Amino acid sequence: MYKRLIILSIIIFAALGGLVWLGYHSIRIRAQGMEGARLGEFAAVAEQIRQDVTRKLDEFMQNEQNRPYTDYQYYYVPENIAPGRQIAAAPSLQMPVLRSPLAGSLEQGLAYGNFQIEPDGSIITPNDNVEQRQDLADSDKELYAEALSNRINIKDNLLPVLSGPTPGSLAMNLYNRNNIAMPNEPPTIEPEQFAKETGQKGKLSKSYPIESLQSKGKKTQVIEQKRAVFEQNVASNMDVQSQQSTGLPGPQIRQGAVQAEQTAGQLQQQASPVPERQAETVQVHIEPFFTVVVPVGLSGEDSTSQPAQSIFGGQVFLLRHVQIEDRHFLQGFKLNEEKLVEQIDESASRFMRKGMSFELTPEENASDNGKIAYAAILNFGFGDLVLNLEEIDPGWIGKEIRHLRIWYFSIVAIVFFAVTGGLASLWRNASEQIKLAQKKDDFISAVSHELRTPLTSIRMYSEMLEKNWVKSQDKAVEYYKNMRQESERLSRLIENVLDFSRIQRGQKKYAFNAGDINKCVLDVVEMMRPYVMQKGFSVRTEPGQIDESTFDADAVTQIVVNLLDNAVKYARDAEDKTIIVRTKTDGKFTIIEVEDHGPGVPHRQRNKIFEQFYRPAAESTRETTGTGLGLALVKKFAEAHNGFVEVINAKPTGAIFRVALATQT
Repeated sequence: MYKRLIILSIIIFAALGGLVWLGYHSIRIRAQGMEGARLGEFAAVAEQIRQDVTRKLDEFMQNEQNRPYTDYQYYYVPENIAPGRQIAAAPSLQMPVLRSPLAGSLEQGLAYGNFQIEPDGSIITPNDNVEQRQDLADSDKELYAEALSNRINIKDNLLPVLSGPTPGSLAMNLYNRNNIAMPNEPPTIEPEQFAKETGQKGKLSKSYPIESLQSKGKKTQVIEQKRAVFEQNVASNMDVQSQQSTGLPGPQIRQGAVQAEQTAGQLQQQASPVPERQAETVQVHIEPFFTVVVPVGLSGEDSTSQPAQSIFGGQVFLLRHVQIEDRHFLQGFKLNEEKLVEQIDESASRFMRKGMSFELTPEENASDNGKIAYAAILNFGFGDLVLNLEEIDPGWIGKEIRHLRIWYFSIVAIVFFAVTGGLASLWRNASEQIKLAQKKDDFISAVSHELRTPLTSIRMYSEMLEKNWVKSQDKAVEYYKNMRQESERLSRLIENVLDFSRIQRGQKKYAFNAGDINKCVLDVVEMMRPYVMQKGFSVRTEPGQIDESTFDADAVTQIVVNLLDNAVKYARDAEDKTIIVRTKTDGKFTIIEVEDHGPGVPHRQRNKIFEQFYRPAAESTRETTGTGLGLALVKKFAEAHNGFVEVINAKPTGAIFRVALATQT
């Protein structure tokens, strides 16, 4: 039995240990999963930001690509007002001109300082200032000062890049922009190199290409325009250029315009022979925008037009090549980096999720502040911006895992204690069952012995009397007496077994009647006196003053009989063989006491002796008779009367068995 329990316990604890290990391993996997899921969220946010920024830049570049080339000039002639035949019918007729819609501001979203570069290196902008204009307002002075600074910046920084090392090569380069001597663009940094250089090793970095500002895959636009409009546009803007260079006052504008028209005609004649009959329309070829990055300080330390520090390591210009017949020029603008950063910030703010923040930095300024969880490298093709996605609380996953571990180990502890308690209870129950089985075996052995002894005596005496072997009348009387006593002993034994069986099955019935308990106790003593005296004991009664009460007479009889029999068994070696039976009351209980002067009951056995089948010694070595049911029945009968039983020491030696029965009147 114990061997099976040991094997079962080992299996259970091994399984529990395996579950603990699996649970701890699952928590580690859970932590890794949470980290991976969180990085996935950061990657998803970065991709959403990239898509949103790409959408904004695509819309911006689409609008700029579709912008008429005339918007880059100071004046333009509306298409729907200037039919070509008016010029043929009346050459002196001047078509109306309008100011560019870009005039009045240098900032047009992501575009700053729109300009047009002629083959001779002259610069036309929508905000060209005629200083001699009498209607110039004071509020426009700041605008024109910025426009002048922008013009100088283009002249000192961009034109040298476009011209290349050969003086006067700008016009040639306009025919083929691949000949433009581009400065070295900032290299695109790889995520591994970025993590190494910025000290973010171990943090996830990824490059997100944004190709909206690149010309790859975009087609050249071809637009039909009336020749008269084209020629008037050329003439009108040359008029402005002439005013800038000559400083003519306002009344002389028209004269300058006529000279500009003549100059335009001369330029066209120098470019190519004019056919006798020109087509009424011209084709305008507008190529896609391409980027030119001009490093800061390229024009030299003595330049007065050094721009502010750029987040891309240089000024970013977007240029497009425009061709109208044999006329070539460049149009473009400088990328407004502040607006670009604002748009990226706006996109990032919209897509941030709970617990996230961000910081947008140039690549060279990127560093790890301890909160960066994911670095999205926005690659524009000509430079990078690093969008650092940060955890507001970097340790929240660790906190969640710690809480999970606390809950897990708390549950494991509860399960461990429950399993331990269950096994302990199982061991205890198994031990009790083993002991009970042993007690039952002892009981069967004791009952067999107790039944065999009186039956043997009765059989022996009856045979002797039957065969007339007893010649003395006194001996015959003695044998009859012994047979009666053994029969009474056998009856008590059988009655005890039957009563215990009824009690165990819950079938024991009690008859509570009012009566004199002293008389009942004294009658039992008198019935047991011959048996007690035969064993060498004397019985003394000490009845108390007890009023009539309600009790079960058979139960009280069984109590007194079993207590007297117990005293005779265990006090057989006492010097004083007097047994005292007394009754008394304390108001609540009627008390029956049986006192002997034997060895007494050891303290550790005082509760066990009232257990069923309990015997102080092993059945094979015990010296006293009995089945181990007498005192157990005494306890059951006392409890049936709402009372109790206890044993206390007697003086100088011995034991007092006290049975208290609840007083019922």
